[in-house]
Amino acid sequence: MPIQTQLTKMLGIRYPIVQGGMQWVGVPQMAAAVSEAGGLGIITALTQPSPDALREAIREARKLTSKPFGVNITLLPTLNPPDYEGYARAAVEEGIRIFETAGNNPGPFIKFFKSQGCIVIHKCTTVRHAKSAERMGVDVLSIDGFECAGHPGEDDIGGLVLMARAAKELKIPFIASGGIADGRGLAAAMTLGAAGVNMGTRFMCTVESPIHENIKRKIVASTERDTIHIFRSFRNTARVFKNKVAVEVVNIERKPGAKFEDVKDLVSGLRGKKVYETGDPDYGIWSAGITVGLIDDIPTCKDLLVRMEKEAEEIIGQVSSAVVKAKL
Repeated sequence: MPIQTQLTKMLGIRYPIVQGGMQWVGVPQMAAAVSEAGGLGIITALTQPSPDALREAIREARKLTSKPFGVNITLLPTLNPPDYEGYARAAVEEGIRIFETAGNNPGPFIKFFKSQGCIVIHKCTTVRHAKSAERMGVDVLSIDGFECAGHPGEDDIGGLVLMARAAKELKIPFIASGGIADGRGLAAAMTLGAAGVNMGTRFMCTVESPIHENIKRKIVASTERDTIHIFRSFRNTARVFKNKVAVEVVNIERKPGAKFEDVKDLVSGLRGKKVYETGDPDYGIWSAGITVGLIDDIPTCKDLLVRMEKEAEEIIGQVSSAVVKAKL
């Protein structure tokens, strides 16, 4: 029997699994592959150089799948902010009706998307921020635990506690993000009250992922100890793969009086993009969650989602069986 939740019904998807926004990875081929497999694929707006380029990316994805997919808009602190409003308008005008938002001050964008009849999934790392987004009118919350790749916030709260708190305090559906890579994680998230899961690192390591094969093999060969936090001293923590550049950044940060300018060139986004293009894992900074320790193959998106549902069903059945036996 298929797993049906509030998320699958709301989004019109087969599996309660979302491919979260990922810089340089959330391109049309990735999003379309996940959606075609039955999940929700998401194009990362800021991977595209302009709103017009995002329009073309959306049209490209539509050629690859007729199933629902969304667009991610992440609002980041930056000296030269991109044209967020332009990206949002372009996506809406191209017919996108599902958005993943994240980052600072999302209120105006949530208001705009809701005025256009869109579904908004907002990602946050604390329950207090989740409750604030709930009041703004989002439809689903993506609760990001400390295990996640990218920015986990500054509170260092793991998914187990965050999910349990969310189940107690939120009135709208939420999905679990961070630390999910298999059916066991899906079953655990649902047991904690989630309507589904969000995955990033696991989707990076699929056949359809656009990143270099060397990086996929590096993920498969890694353990849960192969990530590191950078930007801790700048209160903008990010979990990335533990490579030579990341270790150098952390060492510089530990020096008295260290400033972002001291590491700016090392953490350049273009260097991270080159990692995915050339396959050199030490060329720059690249995001990875501790789920690298759970990933041991490179399946198609379809095979991954089918397997995850099967595993989750078996585990949920085992737990149900144990409860019955305990009653006897």
